[in-house]
Amino acid sequence: MSTVVFRRLPRQPGPALPRGEVLLESPPELPEPQAKGMGQVLMILPMLCGVGAMAFLYAGRGGGMMTYVAGGLFGVSMLGMAIGTLGNGGNDKAELNAQRRDYMRYLAQMRKRTRRAAEQQRAAMTWRHPEPDALWSIAASRRLWERRITEDDFGEVRIALGPQRLAVEIVPPETKPVEDLEPMSAIALRRFVRAHSSVPDLPTALSLRAFSRIALRGDREPVLDLARAALGQLVTFHAPEDLLVVVVAAPDRQPVWDWAKWLPHAQHPGRTDAAGARRMVFASLAEAESALGNELGGRPRFAPEAKPLTTAPHVVVVLDGGEVSATCALTGAGLLGTTVFDLSGAVPRDAGRWLLCLDTGDGSGLDLVRGATTTRLGRPDRLSLAAAEGLARQIAPFRLSQQQGASTEEPLARSMELPDLLGVGDAATVDTRQTWRPRGHRDRLRIPLGLGPDGNVVELDFKESAHEGMGPHGLVIGATGSGKSELLRTVVAALAVTHSSEELNFVLVDFKGGATFASLDALPHTSAVITNLSDELPLVDRMRDALAGEMNRRQEVLRASGNYVSRYDYEKARAAGEPLEPMPSLLIICDEFSELLAAKPDFIDLFVMIGRLGRSLGVHLLLASQRLEEGKLRGLDTHLSYRIGLRTFSAVESRIVLGVPDAYELPSAPGHGYLKTDTATMLRFRAAYVSGPYRAPGQTQRSSRAQVQRRIVPYGIDYVPVPKLPTPAETAPEPEQTGDGKAVAMLDVLIDQLKGRGRPAHQVWLPPLAEPSGLAELLPKLSVHPTFGLTTADWPGRGRLAVPVGIVDRPYEQRRDPMMVDLSGAGGNVVIVGASLSGKSTMLRSMLASLALTHTPREVQFFCLDFGGGALRSLDGLPHTSGVAGRRDTEAVRRTVAEVVAVIDERENRFTQHGIDSVASYRRRRAAGEFADDPFGDVFLVVDGWNTLRQEYEELEQTITNLANRGLGFGVHVVITAVRWAEIRINMRDLLGTKLELRLGDPSESEIDRRAAQNVPVGSPGRGLTRDKLHFLTAVSRIDGRRDIEDLTEASVALAGHVAANWPGRPAPKVRLLPRKLALTDLAQVVDRSAPGIPIGVNESALAPVYLDLASEPHLTVFGDAECGKTNLLRLIARGIAERYTPAQARLVIADYRRGLLGAVEGDHLLDYAPSNQVFSQGLGSIRSALQNRLPGPDVTTAQLRDRSWWKGPELYILVDDYDLVASGGNNPLSALHELLPQARDIGLHLIITRRVGGVARALYEPVLQRLRELDSPGLLMSGSREEGAVFGNLRPTPQPPGRGTLVRRRDGQQLIQTAWTEPA
Repeated sequence: MSTVVFRRLPRQPGPALPRGEVLLESPPELPEPQAKGMGQVLMILPMLCGVGAMAFLYAGRGGGMMTYVAGGLFGVSMLGMAIGTLGNGGNDKAELNAQRRDYMRYLAQMRKRTRRAAEQQRAAMTWRHPEPDALWSIAASRRLWERRITEDDFGEVRIALGPQRLAVEIVPPETKPVEDLEPMSAIALRRFVRAHSSVPDLPTALSLRAFSRIALRGDREPVLDLARAALGQLVTFHAPEDLLVVVVAAPDRQPVWDWAKWLPHAQHPGRTDAAGARRMVFASLAEAESALGNELGGRPRFAPEAKPLTTAPHVVVVLDGGEVSATCALTGAGLLGTTVFDLSGAVPRDAGRWLLCLDTGDGSGLDLVRGATTTRLGRPDRLSLAAAEGLARQIAPFRLSQQQGASTEEPLARSMELPDLLGVGDAATVDTRQTWRPRGHRDRLRIPLGLGPDGNVVELDFKESAHEGMGPHGLVIGATGSGKSELLRTVVAALAVTHSSEELNFVLVDFKGGATFASLDALPHTSAVITNLSDELPLVDRMRDALAGEMNRRQEVLRASGNYVSRYDYEKARAAGEPLEPMPSLLIICDEFSELLAAKPDFIDLFVMIGRLGRSLGVHLLLASQRLEEGKLRGLDTHLSYRIGLRTFSAVESRIVLGVPDAYELPSAPGHGYLKTDTATMLRFRAAYVSGPYRAPGQTQRSSRAQVQRRIVPYGIDYVPVPKLPTPAETAPEPEQTGDGKAVAMLDVLIDQLKGRGRPAHQVWLPPLAEPSGLAELLPKLSVHPTFGLTTADWPGRGRLAVPVGIVDRPYEQRRDPMMVDLSGAGGNVVIVGASLSGKSTMLRSMLASLALTHTPREVQFFCLDFGGGALRSLDGLPHTSGVAGRRDTEAVRRTVAEVVAVIDERENRFTQHGIDSVASYRRRRAAGEFADDPFGDVFLVVDGWNTLRQEYEELEQTITNLANRGLGFGVHVVITAVRWAEIRINMRDLLGTKLELRLGDPSESEIDRRAAQNVPVGSPGRGLTRDKLHFLTAVSRIDGRRDIEDLTEASVALAGHVAANWPGRPAPKVRLLPRKLALTDLAQVVDRSAPGIPIGVNESALAPVYLDLASEPHLTVFGDAECGKTNLLRLIARGIAERYTPAQARLVIADYRRGLLGAVEGDHLLDYAPSNQVFSQGLGSIRSALQNRLPGPDVTTAQLRDRSWWKGPELYILVDDYDLVASGGNNPLSALHELLPQARDIGLHLIITRRVGGVARALYEPVLQRLRELDSPGLLMSGSREEGAVFGNLRPTPQPPGRGTLVRRRDGQQLIQTAWTEPA
């Protein structure tokens, strides 16, 4: 049988059903009867009084003619009054009759109106559900198969002719009780409502989608006629691709259904036999389900409340005595999208709303049976066997039109592939020389979006309305599974295929995930692909800066090129020959923008700005989301000129987007939507798709070269075996696949064709800062210079104290710059603040390495205190490094700070001596060759871990603060790192001009900007903020061309070694440490003989000799634990006195209970040696008397007091070792001298005491020690336990090497000294 291709035209609208309602007026009411009583009596009373008066008038006088005339007139008036009073009831009846007539005329007008509505309803229903005998005329017209699977009336079938309610609702009035109404009018109203509320002999239809099983009862012939009538309507109005007909009949009943073999709907879509497509007539339901496995597989069970299935054809099964097993899926409630006509009429006990039972009886009427209730529907439809076969033969040859082997007869039933919609043919042969050819003004930025219900192309034009477009900005809303992401990909692909990168660029933003725009970054049009912002919210602010910067860049280009008003004028001038760079239109697509605004509400301001300025700058905005809450857009909605509504989650969302709830009622298949371009235009469409598997030409159809044998076979409902062919048929080639076995997507094929074509788009979005740069990438080319070593010899910035330490991200300018730190001026002091593991030490190391690569060891030197993780140790090999001291290396820490203090002191003297006004002048003169004796250039004191220094070296905090305050004027810089800003005191913070902030533990503590600090990513070491609130990423200290951080320490060591190996000069002077043991001979080499006092050691700050001047400060107190060197100090002092003074000038008294000073001094210098308390007490008694005699008497003159000449004799030096033994037991021999201690300088008394640290807290209140404290005598605190508490001021003892201690004096404060060692006797 030959077939005829039938193209289904757009559906022709039929007569519309009447709408509205008829509001009936209330009938007239009966007049209320007036009550009889005193009112009427009072009306008669004047007449009676008049009659009486007239009688008296005639009876009392004879009167004349005038009297009789007056009496007669009076009587006539009373008579008229009585008649008028009694005749009022007649007027009420006349008025009631008039109201009745008016109401009858009103009902007649309403009757005409309802009859017109009934006629209109009959015409509409007859058009929609014609008589079964008239179906042949429908099949011969354009109405054949007019119902689409996505339409509301799909599956509706007429079953009877009976009364129906009037489509226009008749609303009776609210009236008084019937007894108060005019009877005839009330009866007329009741008859009107009863007569016109229903319309007789109208088609009665049911929807197959509402029931999965329909049971037909009654006599056999009426039941068969009704079943044939229903199938006739179904096959006439529904296409075979949307509805399948299956007959399951017992073998003896199959001849009755032989006519079904002609139906295209009853032919299997995939199975064939020798007679053609397999006829779906089976003997058992199980056999039918097996044959329809692909069509029925995966369908859920039927549920009355489920949404209709629109992605697969509806299956109608006629069950006429066929075998049914209990395991069949179509038994019971059945499957969604299926309906079984059971001609046996059996109703199971568990029947629910899924079953409808109809009883034809003898054919005179059709009843709806629900349990014991029966409702008459009307007269059942009947279609004879001959008429049914004639109808089937009439539609048998018709087949829907096909495209590339796939049925595409229904524009909204299946999506069209984008290459077909664009008319470019094979996606693998897209030629940009053709597709990118200049387009007319109308076609610019206009693309086909999909197909409408009429099969015509629905286009989307991004141009503004002034240029006959729909844009420039729009909105897309679609629920999950509605095809929103595919629609966005289709839009991008269509624009990329039809427009060059010089005409259009894209910025593609996906707030959640990145699957929507995956692989689109390879297009030459793509300026940015920004994805997965929900997991990295700081990037949202960066994107805002980038887009705002692009808007500003375009404005600047228009202004600089000639003050063009808009991009349109700019491109017009360029087309006219002006030498201008292309300014492509920019389409910004933001997917899931609702969630973006929920996370960053202020981002709406940027959208509003784009909406306001984008029209003139050529920037178009397309926002997409799954949901849209009312009020979210906050002013942006006025700029959205077109809206696309795919299927929404609710009718409310559809109203917000489109103004109507239609989008909520769209089919569940993806791609269905509405395009609303203005208040009056809303177009239905189904979008094209571009993400399907790519099939090359010839892969969509099987080979046409298969051998065919012609043979005439009987055409019936039975299976006809296919004869074997001599050669096997060719199989269809499989779609192309990628290397991992996945099918190649059509979008990927299109991208491959466009990749590398055209001019690359201007990059609006640079990749976020993720991988650090090496110093070799930030600095000019490094080379070995014979004078400067490994450095940037040809770089003008070499030696200027301005070095790169990282990369600064400038999204607004759409570029990145090296992050330069200028240390030559007020920013010479640096602080780096960041949480633990934020990259402080790495940044510090990179800064020092950058300085080392751009300056020689004569120009900069580093003094490092490494209290962090040891990062600075890797730079110890630099020739610039004077020393790196760790947290536990207490001596090195103190000496490092002391060396820097010595540098600044020496430089201050030098500046004064040579009249140097600034450190810049000093640098210049030093570079010219002056001051060759100064080994230091710009000195950097680096403290990695400021809080550790404050806790463990509290006394150094103020010293470094002073360095920061004074140092920059003398070329001394302080660089510190801290975990929190609060660790740095305010006075110190103000001295640190260069502030570098990494990620903080608490961003609210930021000194730069709290909000910007929150955007610094967590877990990204080296990321931070500049003072300009820009993000930066620290460079790594390596010059090997790599960026890894795993072996950064080894790379830094290698860098230091490389620099040291290529430096031809001397390295920076190393930090000098106090010697562990200072020999007396070594001290003698540095002692200035002219200096006053006795040399006892060297200090830490300058390794200079320390003198004990007992002439100006006569006493000394020494505290220290055993073997700390206090006895050695007494021996050193004693021998120094004996060496410096003669016996006539100085005599010694030594209290030495442990005999550690035995033999230290002998000869005339030793006045007394007391080995015990008794001896010492006896000696002090005579000494006290002698000293009292030296007190000035009344005869002493002023001159004698001034030069202390009123007494003569040697100075007396009392040396007490182990004072805790002397003052024990409550008997202290030194108490005898207690009152003389304040006058010691005048009487030549000197007291030098040593005591152990243990118990010092109590001993300080002993009278002698307390008196020495009151006199502010010098003290030396040597090794001891810190737990003993403060001894001198806030100074606590600490463990020290032998001979080491802190000397506390009024004139020079605290200083750490190393006392010299002198051998015992």
